[in-house]
Amino acid sequence: MGKAAGGPVTVAASGGTLTAVRVVDADGGVLEGRTGTGGTRWTSDRKAVPGTSYTVEVTSRTADGKESTSRSSFATPAPGKVNKVTLAPGKNTTVGIAHPLSIVFDLPVTKKADVERQLKVTTSNGTEGSWGWVKDYSGRDRVDWRPREYWKPGTKVTLEADLDGTDSGGGWFVRDYRTGFTVGAAQVVKVDLDSHRLTLERDGRTVRTIPVSGGTPGGDKRSWRGTAVLMAKEGTINMNSETVGLGDAYDKDVDYSMRLTWSGMYAHAAPWNAAYFGKANHSSGCIGMSDEDASSFYASVNVGDPFEIKGRETKGTVAAGNGYGAWNFGWEQWKAKSALG
Repeated sequence: MGKAAGGPVTVAASGGTLTAVRVVDADGGVLEGRTGTGGTRWTSDRKAVPGTSYTVEVTSRTADGKESTSRSSFATPAPGKVNKVTLAPGKNTTVGIAHPLSIVFDLPVTKKADVERQLKVTTSNGTEGSWGWVKDYSGRDRVDWRPREYWKPGTKVTLEADLDGTDSGGGWFVRDYRTGFTVGAAQVVKVDLDSHRLTLERDGRTVRTIPVSGGTPGGDKRSWRGTAVLMAKEGTINMNSETVGLGDAYDKDVDYSMRLTWSGMYAHAAPWNAAYFGKANHSSGCIGMSDEDASSFYASVNVGDPFEIKGRETKGTVAAGNGYGAWNFGWEQWKAKSALG
């Protein structure tokens, strides 16, 4: 009998054929399985999980038609380390057309292919997409599933992560995960830092244009370029430049804060920069606008909306793990980040 954690439970007939196999864990859960051709070997569909005891009841029939039933039990060793995950977006949420399905792991994942095989994404319209492994800004392993192109509005997405009993290489998973979300309106925010304008498009049509001021040219205060995804609408927050490596440049409460990267690039109200809106880039890296514009823009955008940022005086492209930077890769480049490619 095969009974190691991380692999299927297998039962072989000692003589004759198997007519029934029942494997039950300590909580009464049945481990489903199937008998192979010839009826001499049974294999469970799911893996045995660590730190669990199982009872096995086997009924077999000999060549002369006699049936007998035997019972046995076994226990798998407790896991040394347990790996857990953080899923985004949140369950039953509605998000913009650029939000990937994202999984951050508490412990390292060195067996990426084994983990990725347990992740099943289903969409309501057969959306083409791929997993890609990236290093999260926190330094942890992360895998994102993004469509080939932006989601179609109304798409329903579900994830079945059958990870229970899977060894990540840095720790065991001891539960499965389920989540799902819906894609909302087709909104794209285009930011041109050369003309100092932000444009909100809905269903391909411009609905408003806002004068803005981006990151100051010539140093660390430049903005990022490329496609960033609105991660969170954080409202009024304290921004301290020391937390993003800019010394004592600023320490202030900022209204209508919309997070675009983990490294601290936001779109927000910046009334202190009013003289520069639409004229020059003079911020510490964020995209600033007036209080009035920020208030209405904040109400209009949704978490998951893409911000397509361009400009000559920028400091580089948003990295894959610095927020949701998957859109800065071509489709073939992204697919190559799958462990199963």
